[in-house]
Amino acid sequence: MTADAEPIRQSDPVSHLRVSTEAILLLGFMWFAYFLNYCDRQAVFAMFPSLKSDLGMTDQQLGLTGAYFLWVYALGCPIAGIIGDRVSKRILVVLSLIIWSLVTVLTGLARSGAELLWLRAAMGISESLFMPTAIALTASAFAPALRSRTIAILTTAQIAGTVVGSWFGGWMADMGAWRTAFFALGGVGLVYAFPYFAFLRSFKLESSTESSRAKSSETVDPKVGVWRCLLALVSIPTYQILCIVFPVFVFGLWLLYGWLPTFLHDKFELSQSDAAFNATLYLQGSTAVGLLSGGWLADKILRVTKASRFYLMLASLVLCVPCLHALGACETLVQVRLAAIAFGLFSGLMMGNIFPAAFEVIPNQFRATAVGVLNLCGGLVSGFATLFGGIWKSTLGIDRLLSLTGAAYFAAGLLLLVGILVLFPRDALKQSSDQPFLRS
Repeated sequence: MTADAEPIRQSDPVSHLRVSTEAILLLGFMWFAYFLNYCDRQAVFAMFPSLKSDLGMTDQQLGLTGAYFLWVYALGCPIAGIIGDRVSKRILVVLSLIIWSLVTVLTGLARSGAELLWLRAAMGISESLFMPTAIALTASAFAPALRSRTIAILTTAQIAGTVVGSWFGGWMADMGAWRTAFFALGGVGLVYAFPYFAFLRSFKLESSTESSRAKSSETVDPKVGVWRCLLALVSIPTYQILCIVFPVFVFGLWLLYGWLPTFLHDKFELSQSDAAFNATLYLQGSTAVGLLSGGWLADKILRVTKASRFYLMLASLVLCVPCLHALGACETLVQVRLAAIAFGLFSGLMMGNIFPAAFEVIPNQFRATAVGVLNLCGGLVSGFATLFGGIWKSTLGIDRLLSLTGAAYFAAGLLLLVGILVLFPRDALKQSSDQPFLRS
């Protein structure tokens, strides 16, 4: 039987699907921290008209607010993943929360576009410490058969943070208080750091549902060099495919995150808060549904094929193609809302499964590093989404850029299909054999 066809054994004890109260609390604490993470990073995109007026920023500079953040964030993620696989994950996520909250407060003090861009880069450094470690720590607290659902629930924090952060930023900007928005968001994070650290300090991974064999391999042997770990990770063919497909996907996400509010503001003459509301609520609300249903469905299909998460990601890419074109081409706000709902629903299938899918083909002890490298690839490419939006806003147009992105999604889907059929069975079998990829 091939790895692709091998189902999860029906004889697995039911206890493997039981979740401890402590693991649920961990998910809750991680969720709120991740929520704040996205509130702080997304608020600025709903303020573009005010920043253009108050700080004299050009469209290209506005595009760089996303590009600087994403590029620095991308470069920091693999470093953070490597650190997260070697030091205390609990301390690292709390430290990240404190630093990005301080940077958010300082953003409210920016006196020029240049200062704001420097602070966006600093935000990228601080937030890069969080996600790889948070994903790895949370995944370790739940059994593999529950992992897609767990990561999907955690990722809904990204959805909620995008909606709330964008709406709050636009609302405060409409009142002429965009600086106060940053002070408030950063202050909440600093206060939350106290109960967050208190819980993580008392949390015991031993109470999770991971098997004792998996627990013993959760960290990398310190004798093994960083470069050997990275080379072993990126030498896995299926993982290489993910490192190509994921950046294409997040390019489309960040094009929408960065420029859809301004696109709607200009096209339909909406206020900043109304534009942010329409650009996020329908898109992110349906994404949450896609995330949760995709996670549940992937875990169910996993009993039939280990490639379940990969097939759902393939469906996500193909189904998002017409939605991207429609978002730019629709002539009424109602049509835009419907296209946003459809795109969010289908994109959620990818967002809830990308990291659990990577875990199917990489060693357990490389989880944080694997997430970090994926974010590196995604961030480097998606930074160009916000930048190109600013550069080509008045020439090519956001609408045509969305259509071209849809074509890239289709090509990425074809590449992923090749990976599923040709590469995945061998890589999944190697990972499940529990043979060490590296020896000191």
